Amino acid sequence: NQRENREEPGLLLVVRRTGPEVPRVRALPLPTPHAIPTLQIPNPTAHRLHHRRRLRPSPDRTAPMATSPSPPAAAALGVLVLLLAAAMVPPAAAEIRETVIRADPRSIIPLDEFGFTHSGVLELNVSGIAFDPPASAELDLSQLGFFLSTLDAWVHVLRQLQDLDVTCALQSDLVKLAFSFDRLRPPSNPAGIEVARSSSFSTAFRVSDPGQYTLVFANCLGGGLKVSMDVTSAMYNVDPATGERAYLSAGASVLPSFYFLFCLAYAGLAAAWVAILLRKRAAVFRIHYFMLAVLVLKAFNLLAEAEDKSYIERTGTAHGWDVLFYIFSFLKGISLFTLIVLIGTGWSFLKPYLADREKKVLMVVIPLQVVANIAQVVIDESGPYARDWVTWKQIFLLVDVVCCCAVLFPIVWSIKNLREAARSDGKAAVNLMKLTLFRQYYVVVICYIYFTRVVVYALQTITSYRYLWTSVVAGELATLAFYVFTGYRFRPEVHNPYFAIDDEEEEAAAEALNLARGGLHASSFMNGFGDESQSDSRMVLA
Repeated sequence: NQRENREEPGLLLVVRRTGPEVPRVRALPLPTPHAIPTLQIPNPTAHRLHHRRRLRPSPDRTAPMATSPSPPAAAALGVLVLLLAAAMVPPAAAEIRETVIRADPRSIIPLDEFGFTHSGVLELNVSGIAFDPPASAELDLSQLGFFLSTLDAWVHVLRQLQDLDVTCALQSDLVKLAFSFDRLRPPSNPAGIEVARSSSFSTAFRVSDPGQYTLVFANCLGGGLKVSMDVTSAMYNVDPATGERAYLSAGASVLPSFYFLFCLAYAGLAAAWVAILLRKRAAVFRIHYFMLAVLVLKAFNLLAEAEDKSYIERTGTAHGWDVLFYIFSFLKGISLFTLIVLIGTGWSFLKPYLADREKKVLMVVIPLQVVANIAQVVIDESGPYARDWVTWKQIFLLVDVVCCCAVLFPIVWSIKNLREAARSDGKAAVNLMKLTLFRQYYVVVICYIYFTRVVVYALQTITSYRYLWTSVVAGELATLAFYVFTGYRFRPEVHNPYFAIDDEEEEAAAEALNLARGGLHASSFMNGFGDESQSDSRMVLA
């Protein structure tokens, strides 16, 4: 207990000091015995880690780190932060992934993650294994290898490294050792001449304990040893009844069916909207055709995503459906935010033009949506452990928040203009009804943004890996409800209650407005009750 009490502050210090810098860490060189360990990002020309979709390496940066009990523990802290970040993103498609590692000195290299059932399998095919400097005969290759670990197990491994119970993550009994390099055997040589160890291997590791696992490569030798190799990893679950492989994570296996059902729902909405436009031709504005285009793009986006996930589940690759998904996702995102801005300005159904400030909002939202979609492609294709993944994730979140805030400005401006018009012109009832409509739409837009950006994110973090699909379904249901509300409130109607008011309602509203004005004029002649009269007149206006 005394030992734990002495070391606990040091552990907390390491977490606080390294936490903000860890997302930028790309390599962890082991220190000399008399040097303070530092976290350095390597020169891109020296070594690179590229995934199947290669990214440009980030420039060199150096971040000081507080002294820790051991370099493996410091590296484990970095991986822990990345594991936490990866746990907070939607379940990615666990397709067959190819990773190229070149002259990488890091002691811990996380590669991919997957949700296994009781019949999970990890297949590793590694070739081109090389060391710099070249491996000698005395080199202990048992200190290099691949292992699987859950997030909870990794937290305990971090504690073991801090307490020096183990000096390498491969030695912990809390991880599942998939392959260690001491198992590399020299190629067959009938002549009996001594040859070097094999530079490639293939193995299949069965996982019987279900959970969300991360595939990690560990290099515990230190001494500046750099590793190069080509890694092809495939993680899948086997159906005990049929023997078929499922390359989607256990929490995402039902997503293709849900995406297809939502696609049918949006197709039905689009068909119903076309019927409404044909039946109400006299009251159709250009904004209504734009709504139809948004529905069609959303339906195609869901269809492409359903096929993308379906092919990945069966074969491990998307077969080109991921390209269509990104195209429709890009068009859908831009069209949806543009639609919210146009409805907020009252374009087409209230006025046939856009003011300068409203055009500026569109000029800001559309380019930001382009950046957001580029960031989304990089995030999905590179995985949570690639270079600059955290940076792209931050860019995506920032741009998404800015777009969500920008689309609210036109609605606020319309509410302000309608409130002023209701107090001045002779169409008080019409303006008051329009004001009510835009207030409702403003509240619904805020609720939609809050639910899809905050509540769905919370569901991803608190639900078990087996039920991560619930956050996706919740987000799609909220989006469907938002589309239905928007279409219902702004549907084409010849006698729309929000835009056509009968004479009795108009006279009643005008009389109320005149009474309010009379109260304001009378208040100027009443010294003792001026404030009270003005307050009453404002209440009438409200």
